Amino acid sequence: MIVPVHKPIDWTSFDVVKKCRNVTGFKKVGHAGTLDPFAEGVLILGFGTHTKKLDLYKHKDKVYRVDIKLGQQTDTLDRTGRIVNSYSGGTPPAPETVREILPQFTGIIRQVPPMFSAKKVKGKALYKLARDGKIIERDPVRIRIDSIDMLQYSWPVLRCRVKCSTGTYIRTLADDIGRALGCGAYAEALLRERIGDIGLDDCFTIDEFTGKWKSITT
Repeated sequence: MIVPVHKPIDWTSFDVVKKCRNVTGFKKVGHAGTLDPFAEGVLILGFGTHTKKLDLYKHKDKVYRVDIKLGQQTDTLDRTGRIVNSYSGGTPPAPETVREILPQFTGIIRQVPPMFSAKKVKGKALYKLARDGKIIERDPVRIRIDSIDMLQYSWPVLRCRVKCSTGTYIRTLADDIGRALGCGAYAEALLRERIGDIGLDDCFTIDEFTGKWKSITT
């Protein structure tokens, strides 16, 4: 079976897999597309032989809502990291300025994967190297961003909705937007609203899934 769940904040994607494996008793459980621990939202799970069907979802386009904190940079490019730069003084970017720079990040672009990511280089996950204080060259990857809509802006928080291809790092996008504005930025909150045709309204919370499974099996 294929089940979309709403991954909670501060859970890893594997935490969700492990919890649902324990609830259902399925030995084989997988997911289509990792979400960072600080993020929440749509996570599609496959159970048993249906894990083979997860590839159908891994390459689907995605929609995210991101809160970008302007004025600082962190080493992880999100709120969980260590602040490495703070920008003081100067006038905060005006809403018109923000709207003007956002389109430059749409279309087919190349994006450098962040060091704190699960992407592997020569068989080793980048985040493991980063935890050891190592920074290595990463080849930029080709991605597609269809749109970036500014939903709300009240300095220092900029909220946007991003429609993009798989493989897009929203944390990197937040950092790039901060650099373009000259004030730095990181991803403060991230919500995955959709994978392909599956949205938040289609998802079970962990408690809902647990309760429904127990009602079926008892």
